[in-house]
Amino acid sequence: MKEDYAITIRGRQVYEDEDQGEICLSALGTYREKDGTRFILYKEYDEDNASAYRTALLKVEPGMVTMSRSGSPTRLILEKGRRHLCLYDTGLGSLTVGIYTSQLDVDLNETGGTLEIAYTLDVDSNLSSQNLLHVEVTPVPEPPEL
Repeated sequence: MKEDYAITIRGRQVYEDEDQGEICLSALGTYREKDGTRFILYKEYDEDNASAYRTALLKVEPGMVTMSRSGSPTRLILEKGRRHLCLYDTGLGSLTVGIYTSQLDVDLNETGGTLEIAYTLDVDSNLSSQNLLHVEVTPVPEPPEL
């Protein structure tokens, strides 16, 4: 995988009107387009084992983003105005969650851009959390030739 893009992901979770904090992940990855679908791939490293990682994929289609990880059954479907039942791997086991996407703003072009996603997560139709996700994709400049 040629890692020629900087991928920055900021996630914020709110539960019962209490902000649960923000996570930020920065990684090198790839960004490609094929037949109108854009693919953002990057490695997520294990906190306890720096050499262990999973490849995360964001598949961006018109009106929909699908998130998945290699070696995991997790597959989250984010489609504005729709609720999807998705499989989510917690690391201790998998569960089915409902995901309703209220905002899906895609501003991607051939050189990168941003995704803004707002969605709710529910378990057994009970609200678990409200989530905001911001993804930024920027090309990494080529090093100058010596």
